[in-house]
Amino acid sequence: MAHDLLDRLRQRLEELNRSERKVANVILAEPAAATSLSIASLAQAASVSEPTVNRFCRSFGAKGFPDFKIKLAQSLAGGTPYVTRAVEPDDDASQYTQKIFGATIAALDEARRAVDSHAVERMVDYLIQAKQIHFFGLGASGAVAQDAQHKFFRFNLPVMAYVDVLMQRMVAAACHTGDVVVVISYTGRTRELVDIARLARESGAVVLGITAPGSPLAFECTATLDVATPEDTDHYMPMTSRMIQLTLIDALATGVTLRRGKDFLPHLKKIKDSLRNTRFPAEKPPEKP
Repeated sequence: MAHDLLDRLRQRLEELNRSERKVANVILAEPAAATSLSIASLAQAASVSEPTVNRFCRSFGAKGFPDFKIKLAQSLAGGTPYVTRAVEPDDDASQYTQKIFGATIAALDEARRAVDSHAVERMVDYLIQAKQIHFFGLGASGAVAQDAQHKFFRFNLPVMAYVDVLMQRMVAAACHTGDVVVVISYTGRTRELVDIARLARESGAVVLGITAPGSPLAFECTATLDVATPEDTDHYMPMTSRMIQLTLIDALATGVTLRRGKDFLPHLKKIKDSLRNTRFPAEKPPEKP
């Protein structure tokens, strides 16, 4: 599909030969600008021949370069592209800051387009019926689990977040029917979490996963929200994946709030009002002379 063209460019980058990869890198660096280039200009920018550009375009299902530009424009119209512009050693603060923001915005937009609203609804179904909820996460996902506790305690349910493997294992073993365990893991390949998810399910709990589709953890879960982002957390610290996890937690918390209905709003207001005396009043802007 046209709106997937930039994703396919990124995913197939390493499969391309050296000349075609040069063309792809020029397009991915400035995809909007590439839609206005002539075939001669693109070939010159990539230091390749025009027949190489045409061959590259046909390998992505286009009839030629004009047709490829149409598909590229449609892809840009479909959402924010994930541009593979990695941080370079000589980048200054302005450059690497812009790249980090750009990658995060693009990853969130890609996740927004891919999220399954039916899966969100199903997880809300389980959460709204829970007798108590346990959020499990390790590393960066542990911080997401703690944020989830901060959101979900407001629903008059026993809610805890656990970021220690031994505590997670003991809690999983002590679960009963009616308990819901939410396991958060970007890769879904952490052995301890997979074992703990299995243990919780065998103890009678519903196990929900916010994790990679088709992962070992997903296999052990009752239901999952898929998180598939182009981030290599095996070699780099997690950034965009954590933001997607936090956003999905917000979506689930919002779903539970809406299911509780208008009668639950006074309770939420009471919690918010309890913080008033803990804050200095907002400063009023100075009056204009």
